[in-house]
Amino acid sequence: MSEGRDNEEPPVDAPADEPEAPTEEISEGVEADGDAEASADADRDAPPTLPDEELDRVVEALLFASPDALTAARIGEAAGGVSPRLVRRAIDRLRASYARELRSFDVIEIAGGFKLYSRPEYQEYVARLERMRAPEKLSPSALETLAIVAYRQPIIRADLDAVRGVQSGAILKSLMDRKLIRVVGRADQPGRPLLYGTTKKFLDHFGLASLKDLPRVEDLKAP
Repeated sequence: MSEGRDNEEPPVDAPADEPEAPTEEISEGVEADGDAEASADADRDAPPTLPDEELDRVVEALLFASPDALTAARIGEAAGGVSPRLVRRAIDRLRASYARELRSFDVIEIAGGFKLYSRPEYQEYVARLERMRAPEKLSPSALETLAIVAYRQPIIRADLDAVRGVQSGAILKSLMDRKLIRVVGRADQPGRPLLYGTTKKFLDHFGLASLKDLPRVEDLKAP
């Protein structure tokens, strides 16, 4: 099964019960701003737009305000055109400051970007807060569908249904609404069916830096 990308062919409408979404390239959940980051990093002689101390505060504010991991390129853009290289230096200074001041949080690199996280030693209290919020959990069928997509992506719905033995249209739509999966292309097959893959939010939700960090299938089997 391969991903179809022939721009000369008109797109084929998806079946009525199959969720539709804009086509994107698979990138293991990493945002497609690598080119912007590489371009900004290339200009190493450009003078910083902010003093170091002010840049540190700006980067900290952006990380604090975002519920999702942010790439260095996106942080730099929001900070007024700061290069990713300088953003990474600011993050290094913040991390050193947090460690020196024994702060309860840190900046970690995850899902292709950076995010503020509570330190592991405070996990008990954070977990208690999460239990108080009573968050909506994924159903067993949704978790099953998500796992199949994660390990077999890119995958068409027909193959997903064959593995599960039931129709998956409603669950696919639910997972797409939660931004855990997305359409990543069309298969080079009759009808050009949609291909599904996981998102950056999927990596963030399960604490993975990339799809390479998924447990091996052999390790998931019962002994």
